[in-house]
Amino acid sequence: MIDIKQVADNADMIINGYAFTCEKNNIRVLNLNNTSKALTFNDKDIVIETTMDDIEISIVKEYLENNREFLEVENA
Repeated sequence: MIDIKQVADNADMIINGYAFTCEKNNIRVLNLNNTSKALTFNDKDIVIETTMDDIEISIVKEYLENNREFLEVENA
């Protein structure tokens, strides 16, 4: 089972219940209100894996685009 508090504490940014965590060249996103919904962006903001539907993906992608300046993505 996912420890939501730990994910939230380790997140680089949280927007409207979505925890964004930078990991190497990827950004992992978890819906803290429904932990079965997750997504991973590569370094070009392309979805490389997800359990989200298309509408939720577009919402999360918009959050990322509008708030990218607050994330520091590590380069490998």
